[in-house]
Amino acid sequence: MHRFIPRAIAAWCAAISMGHAEPGVVISLASVGDRVRAQNPGLAAARLRIREAQGRQTQSGRLSNPELGIEMSHDPRYRERSLEIGFSQRFPVTNRLRLEKNVSATEVKVAQAEVREVERQLIAEARQGIVKVLAVRKRRELLKDQEALSKEFAEFLSGVAEKGEGSPLDAGQAKLEAASLTLEMRQLDASEAAAIGEIKPLLGVRPNEPLHVGGSLPEASLPASAVDPSKRPDFQAAVLGAQAAGQNVAVEQSKRYEDVEAGVFFGAERSEDAPEGYDREGIMGLRFTLPLPLWNKNEGAIEEAKAKHERMEKEASALARGIRLEAEAAKAEMQEWLKLLGEAQNGLLPLADEQAKAAEEAYKKGQGEIQTVFRTREKQVQLMAARLDALREFHLARVRYESALAKP
Repeated sequence: MHRFIPRAIAAWCAAISMGHAEPGVVISLASVGDRVRAQNPGLAAARLRIREAQGRQTQSGRLSNPELGIEMSHDPRYRERSLEIGFSQRFPVTNRLRLEKNVSATEVKVAQAEVREVERQLIAEARQGIVKVLAVRKRRELLKDQEALSKEFAEFLSGVAEKGEGSPLDAGQAKLEAASLTLEMRQLDASEAAAIGEIKPLLGVRPNEPLHVGGSLPEASLPASAVDPSKRPDFQAAVLGAQAAGQNVAVEQSKRYEDVEAGVFFGAERSEDAPEGYDREGIMGLRFTLPLPLWNKNEGAIEEAKAKHERMEKEASALARGIRLEAEAAKAEMQEWLKLLGEAQNGLLPLADEQAKAAEEAYKKGQGEIQTVFRTREKQVQLMAARLDALREFHLARVRYESALAKP
């Protein structure tokens, strides 16, 4: 929580600098993880799993409650009667209680790892949403620059047409191009609103509370991190779950012998001894019950526990392989998008800029056609949009890669 405060302040400053004066929640790509940990309602609910497991741990490994027995009898005339009071307790002949305590302690660790896994998934989803919002915003900024250039060109053509040196149709076509860019920016506004709507539940934002996304997409660079499945909370939960299953095998094996029962009892009896009268007798003794494992040796439960242990070990091994493949695929995708970004930035975009300027200058000098200007401008916008799409997809792949590595 303490790390969230300075990050939130930085994001707030960035949002204010971009014109967001309305109060609300301010978030950035750097601070979104802290916000999810602090405010996500689903994560708060998931944390109760730990308390549930701790409650099971508290309850496990306890003796059954002792039993108090009372038995009374009498004849129809209430002349002869007897009373017996007994106290008994069941005890395991094996170390079953200690084994159950070990299983419950491991299950607490499993619950903690499962909560961290929920947190990892929520943070990754929120970061992907932030990347989409920042990409839409960057796309809108580029379209705004293109719109300004188109309006400037349209004003130039209108001035030329008024002097009788150009076609009014060309001026109208330029105005139409600027208007189409304005319409596309409005569509991007709707896309940004939809993306923010998807992020709000992840951040625990209240209804009607504004959400401002600060910051911008950083430049693309490949992270240098080794893949270690043991850092992933879902793998930790799988390993701990297999460990608990192995401990449960010992528990089931200990159940082959049922609990013995030991107790004490006290009895008093009044009986008629004709013609002498009535005799009163008291008795005290010990009682011991030992179940014989003849018909039920818990074989089925033992076999089930062994199979479950083996299954969970194989699932943990398969998950480790899946984590490595997930990280490998995300990194390979980042590499491809990085190549595309380099080609667009260093080759295609400078060439498109030169062609657009050359076509416009040629038209102004009467050496070109207006259609050529529009085609080169359209191609320029397409290339810039493709570069932005590549940057967005790179960062989405990076979020998946860092999530696969369980980076905070």
